[in-house]
Amino acid sequence: MILRLLTLVMVLSPLWPFGQNPTLNAPLIIVNTNSNQLAHIDKGEVQTVYSVATGVSQEQTPDGLHTITVKAENPYYRKKNIPGGTPENPLGTRWIGFDAKETDGRIYGIHGTNQPESIGEHRSSGCIRMHNEEVEELFDQIIIGTKVWIVSTVEDFETLAKDIGATP
Repeated sequence: MILRLLTLVMVLSPLWPFGQNPTLNAPLIIVNTNSNQLAHIDKGEVQTVYSVATGVSQEQTPDGLHTITVKAENPYYRKKNIPGGTPENPLGTRWIGFDAKETDGRIYGIHGTNQPESIGEHRSSGCIRMHNEEVEELFDQIIIGTKVWIVSTVEDFETLAKDIGATP
């Protein structure tokens, strides 16, 4: 609770050091690692909620406010030299990378998966996995620069979006 409150104070502070604060009606993605759900917020409302897979441990999927810096269709999996668009590729059909832990959007991301049975569980190494058809839908609706807020809480997405200033 204290970490969430501290994050909220930092996010709403005019001295926020990590770029622009989310603003009312701006697109925003909220990932709740407690419930393994992702919400797409836009035009001041929760548009869609998806079930996702997050890190095996709480520490693996980095809490905080991040920014989408990279988007890729049929991403190449560098770690094991697996071409994009192949069934063996664990990144699925889309990659939406964000700048967690001072990375460039190529380490942490929201992506598809070739393991759809993992969705809804804590099974990733830190990324946020989605069903391929759902990440394709999200991919088309968001732009580079969209904020991603990762939290672990029992609060609903409407309350979280209001707390961060994305909804009235």
